[in-house]
Amino acid sequence: MTQRWPLTLRGTGALALAVVSFVVAQRAAIPELMYFGTLMLALVVFAAVSALVARPTGEVTRTLAPEVAEVGGITEVRVSVTLRTPVPVLPGRWSDTVPPGLRGRAEGPFPAAPSTLRRSAAPVALRYEVVGSVRGPFLIGPLVVTTTDPFGLIRRRIRVGRATPVTVAPTIVELAPLPSAPGEPGGTRQSAALQLGQGADNLVARPYAPGDSMRRIHWRATAHRDTLMVRQEEQESSPAATVVLDRALSRWSPAAADAPGGDPAFETAVSACVSVVARLVHEGYTVDVVDSDGDLLAEPVEGGEDAEVGGLAASFATLRARVDHPSRRVLPASAGAMLGPVVVITGRLDADDLTALNSGAPQSGLPVLLAVTDGQAATTLGSAGWQASMLRPGGDVARAWEDATRPETARVGV
Repeated sequence: MTQRWPLTLRGTGALALAVVSFVVAQRAAIPELMYFGTLMLALVVFAAVSALVARPTGEVTRTLAPEVAEVGGITEVRVSVTLRTPVPVLPGRWSDTVPPGLRGRAEGPFPAAPSTLRRSAAPVALRYEVVGSVRGPFLIGPLVVTTTDPFGLIRRRIRVGRATPVTVAPTIVELAPLPSAPGEPGGTRQSAALQLGQGADNLVARPYAPGDSMRRIHWRATAHRDTLMVRQEEQESSPAATVVLDRALSRWSPAAADAPGGDPAFETAVSACVSVVARLVHEGYTVDVVDSDGDLLAEPVEGGEDAEVGGLAASFATLRARVDHPSRRVLPASAGAMLGPVVVITGRLDADDLTALNSGAPQSGLPVLLAVTDGQAATTLGSAGWQASMLRPGGDVARAWEDATRPETARVGV
């Protein structure tokens, strides 16, 4: 019996009894069997009519935790189902439609639902877990409840509610802290406060001036100098860092431009990009994420704003490779003037790309290059000023980052 057959086992048996009763009643001349067969057939017809006329309706509310799924991460889906039906619904089973970007078992038993003609419908709480498999935007649902009529003769599949959009973001890998705070212009190191947040408020005492609020009086400086002093804050700006994600199609598989998840190497690069941004932001850097042609891929993420990294990762759910820029740059034209940390994430490199990297090493105190490739990465980048590491598609992003950022590392890691 296939799922397209509308009768349950009980309904199929009732229909079979009706047919057999009609045949035997005619051949054996037993009129009582004709009445019995008519009763069985009437039950099946009545159940079918009730299933068609008294169709339940309902609403579905889904809540995801976390709200943005992550590739390889577990997301809990809580479903609240409100079913309105003029006739009672027997216990059945429910199933939710899980998109290709997620994996999970979204089905289970569904309780009986009483008639809602004289009472309000009570919501039914369901729960299941899914794991992100491919980044991108998807739809979960609709929810389907499979049940029967009150007699248990007709099988009904009830679509309840609408689909819910869900975003599967690239994986954010926890990376090792920077070994030391790279210098700003002039080689000066950042303070510990800048490494931890968006800057530090330096309290500078100055003499009181008419109009100053009494709340700003600096009592310690007043006592020390024997004259009324007030506080004046000097806000230090967060140090800046740049992460370059090379999206040029020539460095990736053609599948990287078709849809998210098509090229494992590009997926690893996107995950490495958001992971590096998360580490630099946690260290207190305001991070610009740019393409190799210098275009911003997202709004700058302020130092210390770790929560904003999740929004960046969600915006990268649909990121794809692009047609090469005529200049075939690996680095933006302004890379040579960058003084803060510069992290370049690219794919397979040819001889011209290596030459451009060797000649275009920025003045950064931390120039890092992560090459996502199956081939042999160049070993000349270390001597040209880059701290480089090779990362295989689907490889360990955390280890590649550690190899590239160790103080003694000035080579291509393997």
